[in-house]
Amino acid sequence: MRAVIAESFERIHRSNLVGMGVAPFEFLPGTTRKTLGLKGDERITIRGLTDLRPRMETVATIAYADGRVEEVPLRCRVDTAVEVEYMENGGVLHTVLRNLARAA
Repeated sequence: MRAVIAESFERIHRSNLVGMGVAPFEFLPGTTRKTLGLKGDERITIRGLTDLRPRMETVATIAYADGRVEEVPLRCRVDTAVEVEYMENGGVLHTVLRNLARAA
């Protein structure tokens, strides 16, 4: 699964990500890319991607290039059960096609 972590999302941007099957996550208040010192060379692993629930909180493990490892809480911005279904199917298009195939 693909994911994006941001400090916040505009409503339409968040919705478009979900529609394309990309999970939007937000840092919790007080945490930003600047406070974490992110440069772009980190390896980030997000827990709980196989069991998404609306607005769930989870943890990201950040492995920095210098060897440091930090755990950071995140909030999943998949906000509804319908959006969870979109994510499980890989986006809106895949969900619609699967529903059409079942109906045929």
